[in-house]
Amino acid sequence: MSINWKGVFPAVTTQFKADDSLDLTATQHMLDQLIGEGVHGIIVCGTVGENCSLSGAEKLQVVAAAQEVVAGRVTLLSGAAETTTAFAKDFAVQAEKIGVDGLMLLPGMVYRSTEREAIHHFQQVARHTALPIMVYNNPVTYGVDLGLDSMEILAAEKNIVAIKESTTDTRRITELYTRFDDRFSVFCGVDDIALESLMLGVTGWISGLTNVFPQESVAIFKLAQQGRYKEALEIWRWFLPLLRLDTIPTLVQCIKFAEQLAGRGSERTRAPRLALTNIEKASVEKLYGEAMNSRIDLSKFGL
Repeated sequence: MSINWKGVFPAVTTQFKADDSLDLTATQHMLDQLIGEGVHGIIVCGTVGENCSLSGAEKLQVVAAAQEVVAGRVTLLSGAAETTTAFAKDFAVQAEKIGVDGLMLLPGMVYRSTEREAIHHFQQVARHTALPIMVYNNPVTYGVDLGLDSMEILAAEKNIVAIKESTTDTRRITELYTRFDDRFSVFCGVDDIALESLMLGVTGWISGLTNVFPQESVAIFKLAQQGRYKEALEIWRWFLPLLRLDTIPTLVQCIKFAEQLAGRGSERTRAPRLALTNIEKASVEKLYGEAMNSRIDLSKFGL
């Protein structure tokens, strides 16, 4: 329960070999590079990590490989996205044995839960592990919104301690703090509203495009924490066109392709996700090229 719930936590990709098998060595290299460039935490097996395209055994392999390379240098969370509550409970137990620092817990997959059912799911998983848990609230994608009254119920679970707020409605941030004060650490989970969310008091940012530009992401966070919003805004406006890629259905393919352009990983994804079309790739290449041509010298901020 001693996690420092603060900072930039990239939701990292899972790397694959040409034969579609896990490339744990490449995944570990990517994580080590991100840590070296200043990120504050790592989240494996989230949406960007293609959690639902991995077998149960593969998820645990990815978690173990991440734990090995992170080695306590930063916070390590694992996504927990399972089709049943029983499976999620079992995964939580196994992830705890491996040694992760906490879980980013999603509602049950495939079946679209009611709010009551989602509350039950989170309660049951929380009661089967000692790990601290971040609630991933993303009604846009998963069809259920854990609103303020739901979080009031979940506040009774001592190890539910954080929220990845992904409603896209920044008003929810203020509502959470007004209702619960500091009971929960609140993270922004939508890349293209991160700066606004930081200005409203979130303690962290869970990001997809941080995988491509970690130093810029960390600089935005640090400047916002210091109240240097005008300087943060300069980087933000540069970054925003790429950050928009995190909000479209092909976000995983776009992030992985951008990683490949940056020499950080491979674009390979598992079906049903397919590689981007040539037109889609050209669009991402254009955004990436423009970003590289106008990249800001971060040294001037003295961070």
